[in-house]
Amino acid sequence: MTDNRDAVVVTASRYPHGYATVRSLGHRDVHTIAAVDDESLSVTASRYCDESVLVSPPSDLPAYRDALLGLAARPDVRTIVPHRPHDPYVLAKYADEFERHVDVVVPNLETLQSVHDRKQLAEAAKQADVAIPDTQLLGDVDDWSGDRVVKSRYNLLTDTYLEEFTFEDSTIAKSVEHVPAGETPDVDTLQAEMGHEPIVQEYVEGEEYLFGALYDHGEALGTFQHRQLRGDSYTGSGGVFRESVDIPELEDAGRAILDELEWHGLACIEYVRDTKTGEFSIIEINPRMWQSLACATRAGADFPAWYWLAATGRSDLIEPGYDVGVGTHYLYGELEHLVSVIREDSPFVERPPLPGRAAEIIGSCVTTPQFDYGHLDDPRPILRQVRTELEGAVTRRFGSGSN
Repeated sequence: MTDNRDAVVVTASRYPHGYATVRSLGHRDVHTIAAVDDESLSVTASRYCDESVLVSPPSDLPAYRDALLGLAARPDVRTIVPHRPHDPYVLAKYADEFERHVDVVVPNLETLQSVHDRKQLAEAAKQADVAIPDTQLLGDVDDWSGDRVVKSRYNLLTDTYLEEFTFEDSTIAKSVEHVPAGETPDVDTLQAEMGHEPIVQEYVEGEEYLFGALYDHGEALGTFQHRQLRGDSYTGSGGVFRESVDIPELEDAGRAILDELEWHGLACIEYVRDTKTGEFSIIEINPRMWQSLACATRAGADFPAWYWLAATGRSDLIEPGYDVGVGTHYLYGELEHLVSVIREDSPFVERPPLPGRAAEIIGSCVTTPQFDYGHLDDPRPILRQVRTELEGAVTRRFGSGSN
């Protein structure tokens, strides 16, 4: 690879981590190209987005791969930063084709499978001597006496993992079913809904945490931690209000599993700190940039810049570290949290009162006025998001045309 290229492809979506990457790299005079399947996305309105290119959505995976290969082949493009769940898989599966043009920092396909497959992940966690909920295939469970969670075995359903799938069939599987102690679910129905045999894990009660890392062939280049104060659902899920922390036990747990895997690239590990034992128990690993990336970058853990340095052969310039106590909000996610209070139900987590939770969100926005999209030097992304959401609400309420 030559060194006279300065462009980076950012696979942005409606989530704010693409904007955090564009903002970070734009600050460093790297030419940013947002690869989007919707040109009205907030990231394309940013002053730090030098260029936006319309690509096929990942749901059409062959066309999406070809679009990324086309961008990689541009003479000015140096690397692609993975943000979407499909990205690490495409970059690893077709590594030979991408590496003709660009340098990317992703695990090989075999290692990737060990985290996409939650059954293999549980086995790796045991080898690394780190906590993970008891994990079984649905068909192997004969004891439903405890609270259980049924979810997809794979983060991504693909032809590599499932014989009945083709490359074109690849899809995200996010279904989660809570099964209270003493209830036996309909196994056939669950398997049909999820499109494959899912896993069953014991339910672990506790606070959620994130451990983020960038590795270079088994060596940690930089790490980060945050505590999730609120998720996009009141039952948990992606963090929409978080605060950076530095907990030695979490650092040890995060490094132990990634060291065991001889990891290469980005990793976002979601943990629950078990209320009973205090242990950090792994929920899943995502091998890409994560939704709450803005909390890390604002705290000083500049993963987009670190990734750029690693991809361009300058890992020695990475200066790891970050500030503790930095909080950020994803405002649209806060709204989704309130909607979950109205619409969702869980046998494990008590539903909070809506007025109290709304007051809590408003209060935290006042005391911690730092937002993923809200920046005085770059106001257009949040204005674009507000306009887009209002237009969407009007369309849903009144329809796109008159009768």
